[in-house]
Amino acid sequence: MRLVFAGTPEPALPSLRRLIDSPRHEVVAVLTRPDAAAGRRGKPAPSPVAKLALEHGIPVLRPPSPNTDEFVAELTDLAPDCCPVVAYGALLSEQLLAVPRFGWVNLHFSLLPAWRGAAPVQAAIAAGDTVTGASTFRIEPSLDSGPVYGVVTETIGAADTAGDLLDRLADSGAELLERTLDGIEDGTLDAVPQPAEGITYASKITVEQARVRWDLPAHVVDRRIRAVIPNPGAWTMIGDLRVKLGPVTVDDAADPLAPGEIRTGRDPAGQQAVWFGTASQPVRSSWVQPPGKKPMNAADWARGARLDDSMRAR
Repeated sequence: MRLVFAGTPEPALPSLRRLIDSPRHEVVAVLTRPDAAAGRRGKPAPSPVAKLALEHGIPVLRPPSPNTDEFVAELTDLAPDCCPVVAYGALLSEQLLAVPRFGWVNLHFSLLPAWRGAAPVQAAIAAGDTVTGASTFRIEPSLDSGPVYGVVTETIGAADTAGDLLDRLADSGAELLERTLDGIEDGTLDAVPQPAEGITYASKITVEQARVRWDLPAHVVDRRIRAVIPNPGAWTMIGDLRVKLGPVTVDDAADPLAPGEIRTGRDPAGQQAVWFGTASQPVRSSWVQPPGKKPMNAADWARGARLDDSMRAR
């Protein structure tokens, strides 16, 4: 089939690579978000998807909005049979959805109808789900509600960050997306309506929402921190400094601490460690990133931070 691939960030790359290499399909163009500021200097840079497409000599379409009459006409001229989508980042009009004869097929990183929306992987980890997956579905005007072609499942590990889990889903989802497009072309795959039960939503997580709440139980603190690594990143205030935090480990053997209380010392193995208090057990920190610095081992950070008994994480 003739494909126009729509995607923007790195998790879309495995799917685009797989479709570029597919002997059955031709990626005739890529639709992505406009160049955005990147790096310390904030210079506009092409999206990861745009970079990969340009490396393969594939035309890149970067409209500020895809829903203008001009872009609908441009896409119509390309005559795609289908438009696969992986994290493109913009809503699509009914006029645009009607252009390809097989519609727009989205790879979404959840087991629909669970976790519709922008942050399904983060939501699954934060909620304590033990299993998630990826789904391919035909896009409709309403949010992630279209009929499903296929799914793959993925176990959520006890130490998985959102980045870890998304990397695995991006790879397994790429294979699912290719199989879905093959089945659509062959006429052997039908989309099944999503059930009306079990619908949940996962809105984009803001920087403020990534602030650690130490008044929650340790297992919730652990999940919420892992859910926002690497983006937007878990953080807390210690004194006047806003510091980012790496994953934590719930420590059932540690002495009790008040929520936000910080303690340094040696663990039973004799290793220097840093603990933070929560509403239940303390959690042991892995790394800390002070403002303007690289992440560092939490114990090394504590030695240089000159913590005193009055300091609290908040």
